[in-house]
Amino acid sequence: MCGSSIFNLATFATGVLAATESQVPLRPENVFGTGEANIGKSRTLHGRFLHVTDFHPDRFYQVYASTAQDAACHRGQGPAGLYGAETSECDSPVALINRTMEWIHDELKDKIDFVIWTGDSARHDNDEEIPRNAEQVVGFNEFMVQKMYEVFGKHNGDEDDDDPNNDFVIPIVPSFGNNDILPHNVMTRGPNTWTRTYARVWRQFIPEAQKHQFEQGGWFYVEVIPNELAVFSLNSLFWASNNAAVDGCAAPREPGYQQLEWLRIQLQFMRDRGVKAILTAHQPPIRQSAKELWDETCWQKYALWLRQYRDVIVSSHFGHFNFDHFLLQDFKDLDKDTKNGRMNYYHAESGDDFETVVSSDYWMQLRDQWSELPKPPKSMRVSELSEGDDGEDSSDGTSLKKGKDSKKEKARKERKKYLKKMGGQHAERFSASFISASIVPNLFPTLRIFEYNITGLDKHKTYGSESVPPAAYVSTSEYDVDKTRKKKKKERKHKFTIPEPPSKSAGPGPAYSPQSLSLLKYTQYFANITHINNDFHSDSDAQKWKDGKHAGRKPHNKDHEPQPKKFKFEVLYDTQDDKVYKLKDLTMPNLVDLARRIGNFKPATVKLVDEEMDDFSSEDLEAVKKGHKKRKHHRKHGKSARRTKQNMPWYTFMDRAFVATKTSDELEEEFGY
Repeated sequence: MCGSSIFNLATFATGVLAATESQVPLRPENVFGTGEANIGKSRTLHGRFLHVTDFHPDRFYQVYASTAQDAACHRGQGPAGLYGAETSECDSPVALINRTMEWIHDELKDKIDFVIWTGDSARHDNDEEIPRNAEQVVGFNEFMVQKMYEVFGKHNGDEDDDDPNNDFVIPIVPSFGNNDILPHNVMTRGPNTWTRTYARVWRQFIPEAQKHQFEQGGWFYVEVIPNELAVFSLNSLFWASNNAAVDGCAAPREPGYQQLEWLRIQLQFMRDRGVKAILTAHQPPIRQSAKELWDETCWQKYALWLRQYRDVIVSSHFGHFNFDHFLLQDFKDLDKDTKNGRMNYYHAESGDDFETVVSSDYWMQLRDQWSELPKPPKSMRVSELSEGDDGEDSSDGTSLKKGKDSKKEKARKERKKYLKKMGGQHAERFSASFISASIVPNLFPTLRIFEYNITGLDKHKTYGSESVPPAAYVSTSEYDVDKTRKKKKKERKHKFTIPEPPSKSAGPGPAYSPQSLSLLKYTQYFANITHINNDFHSDSDAQKWKDGKHAGRKPHNKDHEPQPKKFKFEVLYDTQDDKVYKLKDLTMPNLVDLARRIGNFKPATVKLVDEEMDDFSSEDLEAVKKGHKKRKHHRKHGKSARRTKQNMPWYTFMDRAFVATKTSDELEEEFGY
């Protein structure tokens, strides 16, 4: 179903303003040929999947336009390069989208098992002179569906038959981004115009049996490995604190509540069938005073679901935030009422409009949280979390059983106490959320390849084979909605069904202990478009953020012919082979250990000069003592905090968060206190 009925590329290309030839969207026959189909053939599992997010294509982008806020790379003269204006707030030129998808075709197409695509496939509404409209938003998403088809389509001539789910060689699982609707951030309960529209735009990706349910709320799942692994596409717009059309997840009438009920039923269905699940959505469950994206009632329920279905859920993946990092959900943050199936009604408060608006406070709060993670006793190796059995023995031959030896007895008690704090040897007190950086070059364009364990799986599964229909779910009826609305003022606490926990006989899930479908590692790729655009040869006068690192430089004239270098993505880091991360795999004990090492930062020693003492309040002085006062202090001469082994995990984490767009001096200046 990827013919002219989906999207008229010629019409789209005509609208490109002042586009160079390389910015015109490429037709499939001109890029990848006919592409022999794999109809009736099984595809060998490779144990890899691709995560891409936040493409933000912009057909109004102009090469060598201004990156200033009032221009947005749409006009004026400035440093906007052929493949994007890195570290600016500009969106992606079509040339970047084309080259990215070509690279994926050439380097990844035959090496991955499925794609998760976590939203924001339309440009931002960042230009008052060119306001977005519905036609643009839908058109950009149709354009991205076409690009996916160019790479992963079967191209066998049956695109217009009666089976839209048979057009791609591997599963692709998209999800709603906050900029994929109009106005951005705001979605009313379904069915609505947007859920109906995307049921059409994504009809090749949404299983036929779930089309009606998708129109109700914009969520669905795909069994990417039949009877083994399902990927869930969740609609985070209904959980977002800045969606003024909804009110959290406490009341049964709310779509956020209904989505979680649907998820509970489906995850239980997966558990009953022995199928594991990957959760995906656009906006991540960030929960801090410096940055909060979800309504608290939604976070509480979602975290409870993660805890109760920890034997089923493999991992969770998000986009939106543009910074490369991960989060830990601590189940100790669950309210008592939540654990007892009761929830207060809260009114959702609006948050920031732009995902890139984030202060250093967010990162410092994250570090502070991780600095308080339980620390293993000296008598215990971190690897024992996954190698031990019940907290009674060490795995390196040192007996920790009860005995007369007081040291061994003390070590045994310390180990037992630590494991209790961690939720057992598999760190089941926590869950993790992986947040990928974006294609749009607010930093550098990035994409991520995860590797997972396929030991014991049938390596010749056929995607598109007959799958089991989803578990039955009936959303709240209009009668129930009216009834709950009438009771709203009288009943402040809403009851809900608590998901069943794992059975006592069930072992830890793939997120907690190495086994089939456990994540092994991910490789982060990036395109250094400063080098590829080939417009500037020195970064000595680089500036920070917003207008981009090239703001203020003398730009080329508009009639200058770009002379880019070969476009490519290259490896930024690999979580397994990296000298700092050194993660054996991505199970919870290893992720918690990495977070602990990142939080174990020791700020450079500060020394105040006498004349500055009067400028500080008692609170300021206390902050300086704790290492949190950034200004008005001088570090002592001596070993730099940047070069200490203890601090390397923190600086490395921040370097990756900003996709290597900040210098060592900038990192130390902003985050070295």
